[in-house]
Amino acid sequence: MRRRGPGLVGTMARTAVIAGTATAVSNKVSQKQYSNAEQKAQNEALQAQQAAAAQQAQVDAQVQAALAAQQAQAAAVPAAPAAPAGGGDVVAELEKLAALKAQGILSDEEFAAAKAKLLG
Repeated sequence: MRRRGPGLVGTMARTAVIAGTATAVSNKVSQKQYSNAEQKAQNEALQAQQAAAAQQAQVDAQVQAALAAQQAQAAAVPAAPAAPAGGGDVVAELEKLAALKAQGILSDEEFAAAKAKLLG
């Protein structure tokens, strides 16, 4: 009697080889997917850090611009107005100077100098 095809042991061996190959391929695919997901997460984290750094740089630039504008405004404070020749309304002029000082446009020294010039 002659057998046709592989015997029971041969079929089991072939099945084991196929199952082992399938498992190896499946593991390789899983590792690749995990590696890709990890790389993507790292890239997203790096992009988030870069975006945060760019946003912080923009905020810093805005703060610097605001400080420069304040300094320019302080440097461009108008000189104290000269006393009117006709001896106009000194009280109104003092109120204007006080308002400028309250707004922070005039410093204490500038206010005192302007007041002395107006009164003196």
